Amino acid sequence: MPLLAGPREQALGALGAGLGLLLTALISRAALGENSPWLIAPMGASAVLLFAVPSSPLAQPWSILAGNLVSALIGVSCARMIPDPALAAGLAGSLAIAAMFALRCLHPPGGAVAVTAALGGPAIRALGYQFVWWPVLGNSLLLLACALLFNNALRRRYPHQPHETANSHHTSDPMPSERRAFNQQDLRQALSDYGEVLDINEEDLAALFAAAERQAQKRRFGAIRCADIMSRDIVTIAADASLQEAWHKLRHHKIKALPVVDAESRLQGMVSLHDFFLPRDQDWPARRAMDEQVEKIMSHPARSLRQEQSIAELALAFSDGGLHHMPVVNEDGRLQGMITQSDLIAALFRQAAA
Repeated sequence: MPLLAGPREQALGALGAGLGLLLTALISRAALGENSPWLIAPMGASAVLLFAVPSSPLAQPWSILAGNLVSALIGVSCARMIPDPALAAGLAGSLAIAAMFALRCLHPPGGAVAVTAALGGPAIRALGYQFVWWPVLGNSLLLLACALLFNNALRRRYPHQPHETANSHHTSDPMPSERRAFNQQDLRQALSDYGEVLDINEEDLAALFAAAERQAQKRRFGAIRCADIMSRDIVTIAADASLQEAWHKLRHHKIKALPVVDAESRLQGMVSLHDFFLPRDQDWPARRAMDEQVEKIMSHPARSLRQEQSIAELALAFSDGGLHHMPVVNEDGRLQGMITQSDLIAALFRQAAA
C-alpha cells in the first residue's frame, strides 16, 4: 500500500527520529555508563511512530509510556518464571499485547520490548526488574520528550487532538457541513462491524470523510467561480464615514451589510445591521451615537474570497462561518464584488436544473 506522506513529512519523520534517538542514546549512556544496556532496540520502532506518524493513536504519550512499561514488566516476569527462552518470549509477547489492549495503550514496539526482556541475554537478565525502569522507562521518557519538543516546534499537533469546529450559535447541533448522510453513531457502528483495528481514531476518520465530501463538491461545482455569481455594482462606505450615512445606505438600498473600503477600494472591513445594535464590547443591545465613525463598529479584518475561487468554498464559508455576505477581492485586496446567500442559492438551483 503506498504511503501518502509528502516530501516534507517524510523528511521531518527521518530527521526527528534521528535526533530523538541520538539525544536519547547520549543521555542514557551518560546516566547508565558503558557497562550497562543504555538503549534498547525497540526504541527505534517507537521513534518511527512518534516522528513519522505522530497522529497515530499508537504513537500517543500514553501508548508509548504505558505500552513499553507494561510490556517490560511482563517480559521480565516471564523470563524469571519460565526456563525455556522460546516459551518465555512467545508468552511475553502474547501477554503484552493482551495487556496493552486492556489498558488502551497499544504500542507495537511494546511487543519487541517484552521479547527483548525475555531473550535479552545475560546483561539484561542480570538487571531483573531494574530493566523496566532503566533503560525501558528512561528511554521512553527521553524519546517522548524529544517528540514533544520536535513536533510542536514544527507545528505538528502532538499529542494529537482532533480538529474541533466551534458552533457559532452555541448549540449542540453539528456544523452544517458536518450534517452528512451518516452521523457519529453510524460511523462508530460501522467500525464495530468492521471488526479490525485501524490505525486512525474515530474523530480523524470522520474528518477525512468530511474532507472527501468537500472535495467531491469542489469537483461538481468547481466550474462555477465567485466571479460568475457576484454582484458588481457594489454599495460601499468609508471607514471615516458616519454611522448616520451608513444607516441611510443600508435603508435606501435595502441591504444588510456594507463593505468598508479605502480610497483605492481596498477592503477594510464590513459593517452590518447587527453591528449597530450589538457592539462587540457589550453583551446587550444598545443604540450607537449616529455621529460616530463606521470604523468604531465595523468587523475587521473582513473575511473575503478571490474571484477565481469556487462556490464550493463559498458554501462552506456561509454554512460553517455563519456569514451572510461575502466580499470578493482581487489579488491586491481591491473589492470587485459581493455575494449573498441568495446569490449562492440561485446559482445552486440553476446548476441542479441544468
